[in-house]
Parts: sequence; C-alpha cells; structure tokens
Amino acid sequence: MASHSEVIHNEAEQRFELAQDGGTAVAAYRLEGDTISFTHTVVPEEMEGQGIGSRLVRAALDESRRRGLKVVPLCYFVKGYIERHPEYQDLLAAPLSPRA
Repeated sequence: MASHSEVIHNEAEQRFELAQDGGTAVAAYRLEGDTISFTHTVVPEEMEGQGIGSRLVRAALDESRRRGLKVVPLCYFVKGYIERHPEYQDLLAAPLSPRA
C-alpha cells in the first residue's frame, strides 16, 4: 500500500527527500549564493513509475521559487521536468539548451 509522504528539505545534506514504501527518493543540489544547482535525482527502482520523481522535483522547484533562487538543472531529470512544465522556466538562471 502506498503512503503519501511529504517532501522534506534536508538542508544539512543539501537535498530534497521523499520517503515512501520503504525507499527514499532524493534530489541533490548545491547552493551558491542565490543559485541552486540540481546535481542529481535518484528514485529507487521499486518506486519508479509512480510519479515520485515528479512530486519531488515539483516541491524542490516550488521551494526554490519561494526562496527567490535561480535554478541550474545539471540533472537530466530536473531539466526534463522544467522542459515539460513551462511554468517553471522563469526560475532558470539561463535558458535551457536544446537536447543534442
């Protein structure tokens, strides 16, 4: 049975976390001044296909907006999420480059 946990901002570890069904999905970042660079996103295999990664990244981007941070999506998952959700493109520190 799926539980609906909240996304936790673990500032000490510089990551957003979503624990569910015995696993923890993570969106890691580096904070540099008023810029947040998302370095990687990990969703455990047993949690894939449930929208966990999207919930995690949406919460991380919403928190970035609330804090007035500019986003650098170094992680392909975060970059892809922003490409699919134009309402977050104003957060970008620079326009997304086209995929090769």
